Amino acid sequence: MNKFFALIFLLFSSVLFSQKEKSKSAETSKPFILGVIDEIQSKELNEKRILNIYLPEGYKAEDATRYPVIYLLDGSADEDFIHISGLVQFNSFEWINQVPKSIVVGIATVDRRRDFTFPTTIETDKKRFPTAGHSDKFIAFIEKELQPFIAKKYKTTESKTIIGQSLGGLLETEILFKKPSLFDKYVIVSPSLWWNNGSLLNLDSEILKDNFKQQTEIYIAVGKEGLTPTEIPRVMEVDANVLAEKIKASKSKNIKVYFDYLPAENHATILHPAVSNSFKFFYFQGQ
Repeated sequence: MNKFFALIFLLFSSVLFSQKEKSKSAETSKPFILGVIDEIQSKELNEKRILNIYLPEGYKAEDATRYPVIYLLDGSADEDFIHISGLVQFNSFEWINQVPKSIVVGIATVDRRRDFTFPTTIETDKKRFPTAGHSDKFIAFIEKELQPFIAKKYKTTESKTIIGQSLGGLLETEILFKKPSLFDKYVIVSPSLWWNNGSLLNLDSEILKDNFKQQTEIYIAVGKEGLTPTEIPRVMEVDANVLAEKIKASKSKNIKVYFDYLPAENHATILHPAVSNSFKFFYFQGQ
């Protein structure tokens, strides 16, 4: 009988010890914080937008140190924010030092087709994408609200990079041609230049003229991606190359462009290696 009670005591003690250990583990666990979530109420878009912000190691609001800003389209936590922030962090480690410590502003997605496309004349696309065609409002949001908000709230320099893929690359190209001074570095990956039958490729721009003064660097990447989803056949690689050649023909000495063809990548896999390559283009030219 004594042995029976001894066994019960041991079992009870074991359960109690296990519960205490679990409780202790729960008390010592802490959340892993990659950045901060901010919000901005946009009058241009008539909605609240979520911003995912990565702040570099050592960032302190009270310090005088200021940082370049990288704006990321498709910047939701379940899109590109985490892995692009990781690339920025990795490349800015002191023992690597390939990218200056930077703030990453991930613009969380609400409606990509609405925000990243201009009006189209293609009737089938109007029916397929009924909310499309309002990039003008999104560009106004970036220019009049987002950039001033970030500059006021965070310790920033004048250097501004934008990263986008697919329809995001289309939007970047539109900004580059229509509002080039909004950014000084453009990472345009697999741009959906097929939109409105490639009409953006025919657009004139001040960046092509010899009196364009802002130092601007443009990285354009495309993988082995093939035909675009259009009635009139187009090839994404060809469109991206045409864009690069158009910019290379600029008469301005302040424009630099690099075309990067990555045949081992496709539309789904290209963004990560392309962004990594863009950093080498921006910061290690001629080395």
